[in-house]
Amino acid sequence: MTESPEQEPATRGRISALLRKITPPPAWWPLPACVLLGTGCGVSYGLLATPQYAATSYVVAVSAKDAQPGAAIGFAQAYGRIATSDSTISYARVAAGLPARTLRTRVRTETSPDSPMIAITGTSNRPSEAADIANAVADAVFVSSNQVAKSTGVQLLSFSQAIPPAQPVSPSVPISAAVGGSTGVLIGGLILLVRPRRPRWSGTTAVPAPAHASEPSGERERV
Repeated sequence: MTESPEQEPATRGRISALLRKITPPPAWWPLPACVLLGTGCGVSYGLLATPQYAATSYVVAVSAKDAQPGAAIGFAQAYGRIATSDSTISYARVAAGLPARTLRTRVRTETSPDSPMIAITGTSNRPSEAADIANAVADAVFVSSNQVAKSTGVQLLSFSQAIPPAQPVSPSVPISAAVGGSTGVLIGGLILLVRPRRPRWSGTTAVPAPAHASEPSGERERV
């Protein structure tokens, strides 16, 4: 059913009034949306992720009396690099009870240019297994290095063995939520910076005059 010419202005008026009542979303709406989404993802990760544990074993390099000064630190750096080599991992996998490929992904080493100390850290979702990994790799480095101690003049000593940790190193739920919320703030801010500016919202709509209400051309000329 088509509207008559008399009903068209009234219909357009109702549409214009309806548009004026609609409140557009604020221009900054992506920021709170991203914050809520990031916080939700962080909470979900903290609740669902398997806790990870880390245990660290320490080995120290000691120079012989006739060795050059600083030799212990230099060899500590070298032994720290070979702690994750194929030969060391192959020797340690038996004591760790893990395949070599898996063991390589669960161990890391740290050395210092100012100290002859080597930190060997094992990670696992079980505290006891994390300690076993660290101790197995430390023992492997200890055995292989001391086999050549007479020629290098540097000997490795076990400084501290790893023990099963009491607390996981994976982030807790509050920390995961904070990280997710911070990420949401960053992403939301970037969206606000790079998106194009939208035109200002206009609550009115121009309603053209109906054809039958226009004045004759002759009357417009006289006016």
